[in-house]
Amino acid sequence: MSQYWDRYVRPGLNQLNFNMPSFGVKATGSLLWKRVTFLVATPIVGLCMINAYRSIDEEKKDIASQQPFVKYEYMRRRNKRFPWGNGDRSLFHNPNTNALADGYEL
Repeated sequence: MSQYWDRYVRPGLNQLNFNMPSFGVKATGSLLWKRVTFLVATPIVGLCMINAYRSIDEEKKDIASQQPFVKYEYMRRRNKRFPWGNGDRSLFHNPNTNALADGYEL
């Protein structure tokens, strides 16, 4: 870990201090931004990827425990048929989560 610190982190911080002697001055230098990319952006992308995969697993569990269908007169009202398919399903219809006017599809 100390080699990593001496080789990558400390020179990046020194470069940052060298490039920004006073507040409001833009940091320049390709070496600084190269290190910022590898030390900051890459771990953030990895963490976001892990978060996305975990949320997909949680959604799969939620689909298994589907809410019971209750037919309310103010919900899923169809005054006109949709112009595609058989007219009952919306354009982005998902049979697992979207109910039709008379219940979920089996």
